[in-house]
Amino acid sequence: MHDVKIKLADVKEQIEKKIHHPYLLRYIDSPFIDEDKLLLLISILDDLKISDIKAKKYAITTMLIQIALDTHELVMNDETEDGDLKNRQLTVLAGVYYSGLYYKILSELDDIGMIRSLADGIKVVNEHKISLYQKAPIAVDSLMNSVKRIEAALFEKLADAYNKAEWKEIASNLLFIKRLIAEKEQFVHYGTSIVFEALKKLTFPKVKEISAEQQNYLLHICDRYIDFSRNMVDQYLMKIPFVNELLEQRIHYIYNHSQSVAKTFVEEG
Repeated sequence: MHDVKIKLADVKEQIEKKIHHPYLLRYIDSPFIDEDKLLLLISILDDLKISDIKAKKYAITTMLIQIALDTHELVMNDETEDGDLKNRQLTVLAGVYYSGLYYKILSELDDIGMIRSLADGIKVVNEHKISLYQKAPIAVDSLMNSVKRIEAALFEKLADAYNKAEWKEIASNLLFIKRLIAEKEQFVHYGTSIVFEALKKLTFPKVKEISAEQQNYLLHICDRYIDFSRNMVDQYLMKIPFVNELLEQRIHYIYNHSQSVAKTFVEEG
């Protein structure tokens, strides 16, 4: 576990150095580095037969793409007239800036196959973001599939490039669980979230204000998908010869956190 922690800290430090831009940081928040995604990424790369140098570059590059996509999503979440225009414009520029960084690193790596894989992942994420934010899904399954692809497409493409089907399933389902937990928390505490608004539109299309019973039903739908994905993660973890202890700990924490969100809703309700 000590070795994984060292790699995690090292890659995170390198990413922080690359995304640091004094002018942008005067006006917008420092980009968020999801350590769970980074840990999952390092765990996958540790299982590949590639050099440490290449693995490190893959990790930095993939996380820079993720940060760029997440930064763009901040803008999509703030389409109201109240949003500060300059802040939004700078956030867009930040996303472009971080995207440029990953192209630079990949060009130095001279890896056409990985460039193609990650570019495909970006395309998948953006396609499903359009579906989610325009609330265009025609069924709950298609909605949830869009959420999963948004969260995990980069990891899926990386795993596909090295024929790691087990890691693909673990990554896609674990990141899906984590996103649904975040959406549940926002819905429980603030009464709305991107995913739950789309879910409400699909489930109760003619209802403007849903009842407590209907809220519980939406949470129940969400929990069904979480439970299914949890089973998938557990199933494919058994097929991995070795999973580092730190990742195992984070997986159990995510599982437990999901249960605590449900408990909080019951108590507040």
